[in-house]
Amino acid sequence: MSLPPLVEPAAELTKEEVVRYSRHLIIPEVGMVGQKRLKNAKVLVIGAGGLGSPALLYLAAAGVGTLGIVEFDEVDESNLQRQVIHGQSDIGRPKGESARDSIREINPLVEVNLYQLRLDSSNALDIFRDYDLILDGTDNFATRYLVNDAAVLLGKPYVWGSIFRFEGQASVFWADAPGGQGLQYRDLYPEPPPPGMVPSCAEGGVLGVLCASIGSIMVTEAIKLITGIGAPLLGRLMVYDALEMSYRTIKIRRDPAGDPITELIDYAEFCGAVSDDAATAAADSTITARELKELIDSGKDFALIDVREPNEYEIVRIPGSILIPKDRILSGEALAELPQDKPLVLHCKSGQRSAEALAALHKAGFRDAVHVGGGVLAWAKQVDPSLPVY
Repeated sequence: MSLPPLVEPAAELTKEEVVRYSRHLIIPEVGMVGQKRLKNAKVLVIGAGGLGSPALLYLAAAGVGTLGIVEFDEVDESNLQRQVIHGQSDIGRPKGESARDSIREINPLVEVNLYQLRLDSSNALDIFRDYDLILDGTDNFATRYLVNDAAVLLGKPYVWGSIFRFEGQASVFWADAPGGQGLQYRDLYPEPPPPGMVPSCAEGGVLGVLCASIGSIMVTEAIKLITGIGAPLLGRLMVYDALEMSYRTIKIRRDPAGDPITELIDYAEFCGAVSDDAATAAADSTITARELKELIDSGKDFALIDVREPNEYEIVRIPGSILIPKDRILSGEALAELPQDKPLVLHCKSGQRSAEALAALHKAGFRDAVHVGGGVLAWAKQVDPSLPVY
């Protein structure tokens, strides 16, 4: 079911704009009026990373008149596998500035507003207020709930996308949509998943080109909303499986038990980075990478357990570590393999998974177990910079 156009058309298109957007203009469903709506549109993109990169490039190419970019991070070499708005020469630059320059190269007619800050409850409403539409390309639940709640409070529609390994998802949320069609992200996910249950792309990986697939779907939905053409994904979740090359849609229904949103909250606390048990276990059982190095150099007898996955272990490892993936510890399957007569030191990539495994071991009676804060990344940074990071 189509919706009324989100944006009023601009007064005119210049001769230059007619030439630039001519392939849009000859599509009857878009035409001059649709392109004028795109010219008048203001779209805010949260994140200039995997999904934000193709989204920003195609929004700019499509002629969206004003683009806002919320991005606080800098370009890292590991980003270039999927974040195509950045290049080799951008490594170390703020992502927002790099994205802005790429947009200007594609379409100098687009106005770009940068918000080089971390989106939170203190600034989201002020930033969102001036835009017609929000695109959420973030990769953590805390920000997704924040974007949803701010959009609901302001009556703004937003397009959401998510990627992990070979699967992508996309939908449109708009609590105040015309015709009583309104749905929001909390209808799909009333509560965040338990901490540590869903790994991020940094922990679990993502096929780079998947970002282009989902990012382009997000832009398609944005164009449809702005111009009022087609049937947007409002009330439908689109799921893409790249390995099977299949698309399917799932009906989303309003959560009848959902409470009305009246204010923004502390979303980091709401979602939690690690479980309460893991936070408690790690509170007085965490050592630094340098302290681990001192333990190794002292010759003390202990078992160093790597709780990552086998493919991560092949990339880089701390010398002397034994691989026992976290899930085998949490299930209890690996408990019999752990030595009872020596201390255990756990580590993962960054410290979250090892904290969860640490909590399970403490409950199982391994009270001397500790974990390494910062994991392999901290080891490579503080102890052995010759090692690769990922």
